[in-house]
Amino acid sequence: MVEIVLAGAFTGVLSGFFGIGGGTILVPLLIMIGFDIKDAIGISVVQMLMASLYGSYINKKSGLIDLSLIVPIGIGGFLGALGSSYFVKHVSSQLLEGLFLLFVLYAIYRVVQHNPESGGDSDFQSPSKYILLLIGATIGFFSISIGVGGSLLLVPILVGFFHYDIKKAIATGLFFVIFSSLSGVITFALHGNILYFEGVTIGISALFGVRLGIWLGHISSNKIRKLLLLLFYIGVATYLAYRFLETL
Repeated sequence: MVEIVLAGAFTGVLSGFFGIGGGTILVPLLIMIGFDIKDAIGISVVQMLMASLYGSYINKKSGLIDLSLIVPIGIGGFLGALGSSYFVKHVSSQLLEGLFLLFVLYAIYRVVQHNPESGGDSDFQSPSKYILLLIGATIGFFSISIGVGGSLLLVPILVGFFHYDIKKAIATGLFFVIFSSLSGVITFALHGNILYFEGVTIGISALFGVRLGIWLGHISSNKIRKLLLLLFYIGVATYLAYRFLETL
């Protein structure tokens, strides 16, 4: 109990600061505690829904969320995530961990390419709603399949490809998690793949960390935030690579 409460609080801080649902760090933490990756993913989607709802409420009050941008992405994410539970049920844990590692490595690549001094409302190149819908659906399917909310990919895409302001991209990424994680909770529940007690316990503890993480993000410069985001992704990738190589 103590371990999962601490894992939830720590995940909440990272969720608020980096705009992630929390699965990026929570799934590896739960694996370290002793959960199977499939159980960890089921717990993660519950925590992500709770943390993203609360964090997005705070970000919306701060004016960091553009609904015209996020709604098409979110709808796509919801639809894409509907097929994720079926996918998880029919693939091996080793394949899931390999996919998780590839997602993190891609995020590192996009963050490294981004210039933190660029990106802003004047540089933002908004794609069509159909492109946003497709982006959301693709991210929703694959991200929920590995227990993350999708901002792990969405934030680097918004910043690296479309030159969106990094703080707004992080807030948008957390809002996107509402759609993908809600769909994930529904589909995983229908297939009996959620440990509810652990998920809700971690979700409640995560709420206490979300506000702190958002506050720390607001007072950090884009350059500092990029550096910390990069270090975070590298740390996760290193641990996942170690686990993946052990299974070969």
